Amino acid sequence: MKKKEYGVFGLGKFGMAVALRLAEAGNSVVAVDSDPDRIDEIANNVTCAMVADIADPDVLENLGISNLDCVVVGVSTDMQASIMATIIAKEKGVPFIVSKAENEMHKHILEKVGADKIVFPEAEMGGRVARNLMGGDFVDLVELSSEFSMVEMPVPEGWIGKGLRELDVRGTYGLNIIGVKHGEVLEVNMNPENPLEKEMTLVIVGKNVNLAKVGVEI
Repeated sequence: MKKKEYGVFGLGKFGMAVALRLAEAGNSVVAVDSDPDRIDEIANNVTCAMVADIADPDVLENLGISNLDCVVVGVSTDMQASIMATIIAKEKGVPFIVSKAENEMHKHILEKVGADKIVFPEAEMGGRVARNLMGGDFVDLVELSSEFSMVEMPVPEGWIGKGLRELDVRGTYGLNIIGVKHGEVLEVNMNPENPLEKEMTLVIVGKNVNLAKVGVEI
């Protein structure tokens, strides 16, 4: 899997968990926070750690934000900083922006200014978001138990043009395709002879060890 370059802005429990998990997987991580103690705590574990105001466009420009594959805005209590960092990341052309929201109003504003994914995380959810980002084209993942998960993922290249019957995903991988999404429309009774298309999203349930066989990192 190709490693990506991430920026994590705001190192509370959520941002810290995301940054550490991404770095542990070998990705390049730029961590930014206004608290020197938090920067000291993470400095030895990430590519770059910097004390700075994430709402300052000049700071983010100097960080080379336009070269990042993804930015995670982990600040939520300082709504102005959260919104400004999201706007700046969008203006600089960051392909995927994840922003943490404090409430529904905050979520609505972040949607308006260009956040691609908005989360209301508990502390432990940071690790899950990091895994989702690394899952290949930003897979959505829900852990059903310590052994089973449900994922939404793009159609693997080798499956495009083939029907579910031909693929025999259950027999080959021990996985169950429970639905196919076309945009926001979910089809749960797809004709098994109809070929899968590149634009579709598969909804799959199975053991984590089997999901790994199709490129999903749990």
